[in-house]
This record gives sequence, structure tokens and C-alpha cells, in this order.
Amino acid sequence: MTISFDNALGIHQHTVGVRERNAEVISTNIAQANTPGYKSKGMDFKRALQAATSEASIGLNRTDSRHIPASSRVTGEVLYRLPTQPDTGDGNTVDVDLERNLFMQNQIRHQASLDFLGSKFKNLTKAIKGSQ
Repeated sequence: MTISFDNALGIHQHTVGVRERNAEVISTNIAQANTPGYKSKGMDFKRALQAATSEASIGLNRTDSRHIPASSRVTGEVLYRLPTQPDTGDGNTVDVDLERNLFMQNQIRHQASLDFLGSKFKNLTKAIKGSQ
């Protein structure tokens, strides 16, 4: 009997990657908070997750016949965020308090997905080894 990881792991195998990408975008915003002219960016998590779970993928070229064939899933696009605070005169649209809150919220949800995946792998290992 074969194990289908897509069925066993569900959506959480995809949310981890999208959450990691979202953390990169948010942390870049925080790092650029004092850069004149920097425009805050963000991801639409729902759309990024749909892209990650769809069958749409980017084919990777093999330059040698011994290479393993692979594909990379699309993880969503990064868009400019609408400003939530008035312009301070330097053109920067980063709201540091908002970005920190979004970062913490993202990290909590990322950890929840990791915990869920960990319990799934633990249960799969238990099923494979059997009770001892």
C-alpha cells in the first residue's frame, strides 16, 4: 500500500513555504523602514496559497541526462501595499508597527503549520513502524 503525502499532509505542506516567503517580504519592509522612497510590499496569502497548491509549475531544464527531473511551484506575486499612514515627506510607505504585527501573526501561523506537519509525520512514522 502506498502513502499519498498530498492526502496525508493536506494544505499545511504548502502553507509553510508561502508563510516563509511572506516573512521575507515583511522583514524586507521592516529593514527598509528608513529608506527614502521605499514602497511597502505585501502578498495576498490566499492567492499565493492557491498558486502553490495548483498544478501550475515552472519546468526546470536539465543540462545533463544524469540530473533528476524537477519542477518548482509558483508561490504568488508580491504587490505594493496601500499606505496606512500619511506621507512623512520622504516617500517611504512602511508602517513599522503594522509590519511587526503582520510579522508576528505570520510567524504564529507558520509555527502552527510546522507543529501540525510534525504531528502528521509522527503519526505516519508510528503507522509504518507499528505499535511497539
